[in-house]
Amino acid sequence: MDAREQLRIVESASAAPYVEYPPTPWWYAPAVGGWTAGVVGTFEWWRVNAGLFLGALAALLVVELVFVSWLRRRHGALPFPGRGRPPSEIAAVWRHYLVGLLVVAALVALTWWLTGPAVAAGVAFVLVTLGLAAYERVYARAATEVRSRLS
Repeated sequence: MDAREQLRIVESASAAPYVEYPPTPWWYAPAVGGWTAGVVGTFEWWRVNAGLFLGALAALLVVELVFVSWLRRRHGALPFPGRGRPPSEIAAVWRHYLVGLLVVAALVALTWWLTGPAVAAGVAFVLVTLGLAAYERVYARAATEVRSRLS
């Protein structure tokens, strides 16, 4: 085996956590959108009932922990920005995701400021669901490109 082939094998192995994973379930984007809307929407109760507000946030935190635990078991390992070195195609998707995340957060914050948390929760649901669905499609294409390049 020559050095070039060995390098390809090493690169394929290091890319595996980023490109070898089970398909994302159809309900993933709306579930995350719903969770985000729930977090934003709980602020309706901020000044009305502190117990209800804190209880709702605690319940949403438990849901998030259960979800992340399930996702880790399903994937075996989750790539995390800042750890490891993703293939360049994946790194580009992550950079665009970060920009999109900042835009969504700004739009939700603006909606909240102009209309309040109830409407902002609806906007958060729509933007997060659509944004995450788009991200999943772009990520899948990038993962396919990486697999093709390394095969």
